Amino acid sequence: MENPLHPFELHPFVHLSLLGVDISLNKAVLMMWVVVALVAGLLIAAGTSRRLVPRKLQSLAELLVEFIRGMILDTMGREGMRFFPFVSTLFVFILFCNLLGLVPGSFTVTSQIVVTAVFALFVYSMSIVVGFSLHGVKFLGILVPSGTPAWMLPLMIPIELVSQLARPLSLAVRLFANMTAGHTVLAVLFGMLVSMPFIPAPLAVKVGLFFVLVVLIVMRRRIVASAGIVGLILWWCLIPVLLSIIWIRWLPFVVSIAINGLEVFIAFIQAYIFSILTCVYLGDAIHLHGHEERAH
Repeated sequence: MENPLHPFELHPFVHLSLLGVDISLNKAVLMMWVVVALVAGLLIAAGTSRRLVPRKLQSLAELLVEFIRGMILDTMGREGMRFFPFVSTLFVFILFCNLLGLVPGSFTVTSQIVVTAVFALFVYSMSIVVGFSLHGVKFLGILVPSGTPAWMLPLMIPIELVSQLARPLSLAVRLFANMTAGHTVLAVLFGMLVSMPFIPAPLAVKVGLFFVLVVLIVMRRRIVASAGIVGLILWWCLIPVLLSIIWIRWLPFVVSIAINGLEVFIAFIQAYIFSILTCVYLGDAIHLHGHEERAH
């Protein structure tokens, strides 16, 4: 079986260098260009064809805008709407990177830790800059949760400091690990589909065995009641044998289809989690752990 991590390897198509820095073109770079072009094309098309009664593309764009707007208002308040372009760009880019990575032959950009790490470090650095620009030195109060007794400060400040430093790490690893794990499972299942032996049998025999399998499943309780433990053991032995003859090469395929559907859901969830945590971090920088009352 081929190494399931092989699809995540990057090999340059064109070797390029700028001032000693490697800027070679590879699958990840090309996919990011494709994502940018696709998202820009869809949103421009949705914006230029606006109607009083929206069509499907316009409705989808409006739904996306309302979803992101609600996410920002719930976490940052109205002050956070200044970050709407940034959050919406981040959400849409990650979402399309995740979804296009499910297309066979493409590449999942967010399965590269360097990509997710750059996103996470930029988001966290942005929250730090916003915090100091709005509050100055008072922003260090984010290390002291509101209502903390003075005698607990020596304990809470180190805990909050570690918590702050762990934010970009957890943000980067979460997206990278989920995308990599899902695609690795799919690669393993497809590898099993190819490598599993094929048991030849006429179609009539397989159809007959299928009906026998159905009868065994329906009559399981009666078989166990009449034959006792021996019948139960025979039942558990016959079911795998019949399945192996009928569907041994189809089982990994069916499971891979189900997991592929789950991956579509995970693509949305991971884009949402990354974006909502971005809003939370920026909201903390604006409101300092609730030291200021949020205006929704």
